Amino acid sequence: MLIFLYYTKMIKVFKKYERIHGSRDYFLINYKYLEFELVPVLNINNYKQAKNITDVSQLHVKWVKEHISRLSDDVRLAKQFCKANRVYGAETYIKGFHGYLLEILVIHYGSFLSFVKNASKWNECEFIDPNNHSEFKSEQKFPLTVIDPVQPNRNVASALSFENFNLFVSICNKFLKNKGLSYFKEKKINIKKYNLVLKAEPLNGNRDVVGTKMLKIFEKIKYELNSYGFEVKDSIWFWDRCGYFCFKVKKKLSKFEKVYGPPVTNKEHVAAFKQKHLKCKFGEEKGKVFVIKAREYTDVRKFVKELIKDENIKNRVKKIVL
Repeated sequence: MLIFLYYTKMIKVFKKYERIHGSRDYFLINYKYLEFELVPVLNINNYKQAKNITDVSQLHVKWVKEHISRLSDDVRLAKQFCKANRVYGAETYIKGFHGYLLEILVIHYGSFLSFVKNASKWNECEFIDPNNHSEFKSEQKFPLTVIDPVQPNRNVASALSFENFNLFVSICNKFLKNKGLSYFKEKKINIKKYNLVLKAEPLNGNRDVVGTKMLKIFEKIKYELNSYGFEVKDSIWFWDRCGYFCFKVKKKLSKFEKVYGPPVTNKEHVAAFKQKHLKCKFGEEKGKVFVIKAREYTDVRKFVKELIKDENIKNRVKKIVL
């Protein structure tokens, strides 16, 4: 039986709500500064009865309740540990450890500390099957595979990125060497350590969708900075009410750059390369032809001011400023 939240009931209880379209539509409600997602699901007893991945959620809840016993505080520690170290959440813009995954891992290892000790020894492509009933098959390479106890053909850790996997293993090792409350306290990012900071006003809507769009902006800016030669030495982005894209880069470049072309032995391509750079000085080095050409931008701020006019950036936020 499908459990519906009827529009008429929603209108009576909430003044405003937004219907989010997806594999199954759900409702986004902001109430007293809190954001709620109301998702209709099928009342099922087995994952094979599910029509949508969200239908299995109630089976997750049931499994955790049956196995969590006295580990509630250990689970809370695991979640806060991940939150404080910015690896919590399965959203596309985070690609970290989500709540259900951490619940499984703490239950599997028996305590928070045992979980951390074991995680510190993980290798990439680690495989964990709590019930020893895996039916999971995939050609994709995952940093961590944790078989869902209620759905043996599913990897609960599929959203986790290699970057966050390795970061988490490193954090676990550091914590075990010097345990302290600092590992459970969320730290503010000091944007003053970066010499290039952009501020963005996010779009309205589903947080995962909005966050993913901002992640795309961050990745594009980082790629373009490196491609042009400004060399990103350190970078991070975060999102509170506004998004902040922070980079430590070269602030200035020389007026001219050396651009390499094809091998000198490839006469046809060399001719095309020279035709493309008619007014530039040519040379040969290490078996390749090169050209010395003037840069359009030597100042990173001028470069970025022009870059953020790109439609692929402008369309993903309400506003972005340098």
